Amino acid sequence: MTSDRETPTVIRRYFELAGQPDSEDYFALFAEDAVVEDESTEYRGMAAIRRWRRAVPVVSYEITDVENTPAGTIVTATITGDFPGSPFAGLRYRFADYDDSAIRRLRIAP
Repeated sequence: MTSDRETPTVIRRYFELAGQPDSEDYFALFAEDAVVEDESTEYRGMAAIRRWRRAVPVVSYEITDVENTPAGTIVTATITGDFPGSPFAGLRYRFADYDDSAIRRLRIAP
């Protein structure tokens, strides 16, 4: 498991904000042309990402692993919230394209 200080800042910030109601700070983490894939559906661009985010319940995250790989950073978490099957363990957040200021590609899948 990667230590918190080795986890890229933009990814740490994602999880700080993702468990809260939507805010401009959360959306500012994404590049204008970002792509998020969740439940096998792709959301391309900020308008689509905003629609996706509004449709999902607010959940809490317990990060269980962080792995930095040549293809990006994979964060494994248990999510808990108001949805069937809660809590769900082993959900992986694959940050495949990002820099210090923006996430460009995120895939969420077990």
